Amino acid sequence: MAQKNDTLPLMMALVVTLGILGGGGWWFLNRSGFQGLAPNGAETGNNDGAIAPGSQATDNPFSPPATVAPGTVVKISGSTSMVQINTALKNRFELQYPQTRVETTANGSSKGLEDLLAGNIDLAAISRPLQPEEMQQGLKAIAVTTDAVAIVVAKENPFSTGLTGEQVQGIFQGNLTDWSAITDKATGTIRVINRPPVSGTYQTFQETVLNGSNFGNGPNFMNMEQDATTPILQALGADGISYATYSQIANQQTVRTVPIDGVTPESDLYPYTRTLYYAYQEPASPQVEAFLGFVGTPVGAELIQAAQQ
Repeated sequence: MAQKNDTLPLMMALVVTLGILGGGGWWFLNRSGFQGLAPNGAETGNNDGAIAPGSQATDNPFSPPATVAPGTVVKISGSTSMVQINTALKNRFELQYPQTRVETTANGSSKGLEDLLAGNIDLAAISRPLQPEEMQQGLKAIAVTTDAVAIVVAKENPFSTGLTGEQVQGIFQGNLTDWSAITDKATGTIRVINRPPVSGTYQTFQETVLNGSNFGNGPNFMNMEQDATTPILQALGADGISYATYSQIANQQTVRTVPIDGVTPESDLYPYTRTLYYAYQEPASPQVEAFLGFVGTPVGAELIQAAQQ
């Protein structure tokens, strides 16, 4: 009997001790920042992913809409790099939310931002980060996805190998102007087919590939008036070179992408990558909240991924 009486206090003391240790552990975990770990070990909270430096883009703050008011119209304009993404999201949004309409055009990132600031559209689809002066005017951007900027030549071009990063800079800055300088399989002038300066792809290429330096402007440069990929590909011929969003040219039968330092655009090691964004004016309108809320759903993510393949 005495043995049982001695055991009971010991058990009670053990329970109290475990309770203290458990509470102390909870306090330590929360004080140490471990509350940022979800049950599956994934970090919660802000996670901007592949966001370009200085863009101040944020995670998508909008919730998926249960319903969208009939008659809602969402106007999107901007980069040609996001045409397929815009179209895929538009078609599904209109299907999922009857009596809504999404209008899309593509005239370049800068024109899209200009229209956004003027109040002519709801969203600017852009292929470059927002500039400080644009953010000061109340614009905000969310990252949509990443893509690669591919160097491209026509398949009829006798140049059939790759380029180094230094050679790419030399060509697009106008310092290498003859194919014989980079290959023994071709001679003659390298025609550079360039995009207009309003193009987000142009601006990203200048910053990422040329390290902020200017493009060349010699007689071997052909500057397109519109930011459109199809006319650029048609203009390549047997002696031209240009650049484009990889997803726009990956399945083209008449052109090929040029490896850079032995790496192709499909690789995670490819050097010329960037982030694509949707920009909007704060405070967000109901149609912006609805569309971006849809973009952030698993369905939206699947559509974006499929549009890039």
